[in-house]
Amino acid sequence: MNGENERRGLTWLLGFLIWTGIGLAFAAQFYVSSAKSPQPISWLAAIAWSLGDWYVWTLLSIPVLRLARKFPLEGRHWPQCLAIHLCSSLVTACAYLFLRAGLGQLQSHWGGHSARFTDIFNPLVVKTLFFNLLIYWVLVSVSHALNYYQRFRERELRASQLERNLTAAKLKTLQMQLNPHFLFNTLHAISALMHKDVSAADRMISRLSDLLRRALDNSESQEVPLHEEIDFLRRYLEIEQARFGDRLEVRIDVDPAASNMLVPNLLLQPLVENAIKHGIEPNARRGLVQISAALQDHHLRMEVRDNGNGLANDYDERIGLANTRSRLEQLYGKDHRFTLESTAPSGVAATVVIPAVPA
Repeated sequence: MNGENERRGLTWLLGFLIWTGIGLAFAAQFYVSSAKSPQPISWLAAIAWSLGDWYVWTLLSIPVLRLARKFPLEGRHWPQCLAIHLCSSLVTACAYLFLRAGLGQLQSHWGGHSARFTDIFNPLVVKTLFFNLLIYWVLVSVSHALNYYQRFRERELRASQLERNLTAAKLKTLQMQLNPHFLFNTLHAISALMHKDVSAADRMISRLSDLLRRALDNSESQEVPLHEEIDFLRRYLEIEQARFGDRLEVRIDVDPAASNMLVPNLLLQPLVENAIKHGIEPNARRGLVQISAALQDHHLRMEVRDNGNGLANDYDERIGLANTRSRLEQLYGKDHRFTLESTAPSGVAATVVIPAVPA
């Protein structure tokens, strides 16, 4: 309630200042135009008479604006509303004449010389009647313009809210697809190891339990600090290293300045999984996976690189990478870059560049 009263008070103050500004502008014109006349007026008198004119309109504008909002010139009832405004404009113009003439009497009395009501009223009819009608319709037009703008902003806000809700729903769907995919692949790795090294498979199950616990803790978060993503990735790599042993070497190089930047939750895990599956697993030789992250021109640049055989000609993105690409598009639009390309002399580099936003 206090906030509403404050907004209402600010609206009244703004309206008063607008009418005062108009009055001062006309006072300046009145003063300059009378300077070369036989009876020039003082600057104080010009201000007093001009503000008198426009403060009467300050008072009359209140019912006019309310009437304009109540009877808008749109829809199927606009002819009836137009008739109401035509009558109201005449009544308002006449009300101005009577109010201004009464105020003029008071001003003349304060100035030391009394003037009759008719002496002020009759010239006002000739000079201001049609001008008063014009001001009425200007007020109606301003009311309609403000109303149209407010409705435009409300539609824009609703559209933005719907778009955000749709984006959140799409991101949630992608994340729901990614989590089972990750779990399935990890369980498959444990199953493959079970018949070769039972103790290693047991350690993998224990690490997977801890990993899933952390994944569930962040399941509602679309973005997490990079250091949390790296910590999750280290635990995932412990499982993979238990599976591959000495065949898998991992190097992680994260710029400390980048560690607190926000990144999509489970962003790096599918990239590392892809590097291991296609770059390390097919080869008998020792494999290397390098993960790096650094700030670059107000962006965060992350790279996952392997020393495998490079991209095959018939390479097709699976669920993990396809979802990663879709999530990046939903979260950052055009303000991101995601590339997957072969490197020299061998291997593949997956590069992600997103806006650098501190957590």
